[in-house]
Amino acid sequence: MDFNQELDARGLNCPLPILRTKKSLAGLAAGQVLKIVATDPGSVKDMQAFANQTGNVLAASGETDGEFVFYLRKKA
Repeated sequence: MDFNQELDARGLNCPLPILRTKKSLAGLAAGQVLKIVATDPGSVKDMQAFANQTGNVLAASGETDGEFVFYLRKKA
C-alpha cells in the first residue's frame, strides 16, 4: 500500500505508539496515509480504537515476524 509518511514505533509500549501516531497524523493533509510499525501487541487493539474514536481510517494492518504494521488514512 502506498503511504506518505512512516512512523517507527518499534520498542515503544502503550500509550506511546498512539501518542506518536496522533502527532504524526497532525502533520499530514486529509486523505494522506501514515504507515506505523510497532512491536507492542497491545497496539493492535489500540490502533483500531484510535481509528474509531478519531474518524481516521485504518486502511490495512498486519503482522510479520513480531512487528505490527498499520496504515492509517487521515480523515477528510
